[in-house]
Amino acid sequence: MKNTYFDLIDQSYYFPQEGFDLRNGYLTFQGVSLKYLIEKYETPFRFIYLPKIGDQIKKARNLFNRSIKKHKYKGRYFYCYCTKCNHFYHVINEALKHDVHIETSSAYDIDLILHLYRDKKITTDRIIIHNGYKTDEYLEKIIHLQEAGFRQSILILDSINELDRIHRIRPGMKMKIGLRMAINEQAQSAYYTSRLGIPQSEIMSLFRSKIKDNKDVELKMLHFFVDSGIKDTLYYWGEFKRALQLYVDLKKESDSLDSFNLGGGFPIRNHLGFEYDYESMINAIIESIKETCTNEDVPEPDIYTEFGKYTVGEAGAIIFKVLEQKVQNDTETWYLINNSLMNTIPDAWSIHEKFILLPLNKWKNEYQRVNIGGISCDNSDYYNSEDLNQEILLPKYSETDKEPLYIGFFHTGAYQDSISGYGGIKHCLIPSPKHVIIDRDDKGNFTHYVYRDEQSAQDMFKILGYEQKA
Repeated sequence: MKNTYFDLIDQSYYFPQEGFDLRNGYLTFQGVSLKYLIEKYETPFRFIYLPKIGDQIKKARNLFNRSIKKHKYKGRYFYCYCTKCNHFYHVINEALKHDVHIETSSAYDIDLILHLYRDKKITTDRIIIHNGYKTDEYLEKIIHLQEAGFRQSILILDSINELDRIHRIRPGMKMKIGLRMAINEQAQSAYYTSRLGIPQSEIMSLFRSKIKDNKDVELKMLHFFVDSGIKDTLYYWGEFKRALQLYVDLKKESDSLDSFNLGGGFPIRNHLGFEYDYESMINAIIESIKETCTNEDVPEPDIYTEFGKYTVGEAGAIIFKVLEQKVQNDTETWYLINNSLMNTIPDAWSIHEKFILLPLNKWKNEYQRVNIGGISCDNSDYYNSEDLNQEILLPKYSETDKEPLYIGFFHTGAYQDSISGYGGIKHCLIPSPKHVIIDRDDKGNFTHYVYRDEQSAQDMFKILGYEQKA
């Protein structure tokens, strides 16, 4: 009996499944023909499927609002997008169509906000949450943003010194602020407490000495952030309950405090067997906050989330062609692709992040265990394990086949471009691939265009200083 790649997937997972299907033997993504895109744009190319952004926002917002209604929760829900996850205009513009609020993390993010304001993509009543360490430049730009009319801007104090520094820059400046609680890291971490935020033991004394009777500041929010995300683990619930108790303690002494920020994001699908009960997790969060506030006799706070990876991660993919297969010994077969993995999905080698990896064609072929290698000279330019199976299985092929094997890494829409330095110098001068935008028009038909062509040698030589001066 022939064991095809399709048999492997069909027996291992539910397939077809959300976002993935086969049409005439070729993989489709969100209903888009990847065969058509390959024929039109050639490989390698990355793409972003904009409608998925709105789908994610609506999914989370609906689940939170349904849970609020179910539990008769008195607070409201606010969805914020983290710009650092993907700064591209077309991504943020798509998110703004769904009335998200915005979280910033650096000084240049403020320039981005002002640019959106000048383009009339946002108004001054948009809530802007300012996270991260505040350099003087960052603080000055936050002040400028408030003076431009953004009165819903909230400065999240990441250090006990930031409040004094902002009043040195602009004495008497009235401002909405939040407090970020430093979390305890997981046991396997290289350090015990996050460098981000203020230790829990110092927050109450800071509030009482510099905030409680300060007429220039209005405490609005308590913020905490678990880097591993919102997950049903003892670790997450421990940090959540610690932050919630701190919120209650602060609320008993602060009339203006009314918001609890669940920093950290929902996980996204990184393999076909991914399971996560978003609805149950949201219900548990809402129920826990309501129960604690009822027992402590404090009003239920508005709830904020800052979803970046969840918002845009599942909208992105990158497509490669297998150039050659090399059998290096009796057990190792390498598929060499036509770009560098280090350059295009840097999270795969820097933090060993996993993505959904699927072939686009040859699903009727038998399969084999392989390693995937990029064309750079670096030993780390490879990908050889799945998050679920711990090995890569892909269709066998012959190099005499008329059609090469194509593969795709999916759900790569978050962080990869910014970490790899989009449009800049790449390892071994391997160019950034073509960048394609996919959308739907008012009639539901697919539209697509090239946002940026593959980098040319001249692009990189100009950055490196080789371009001759006139």
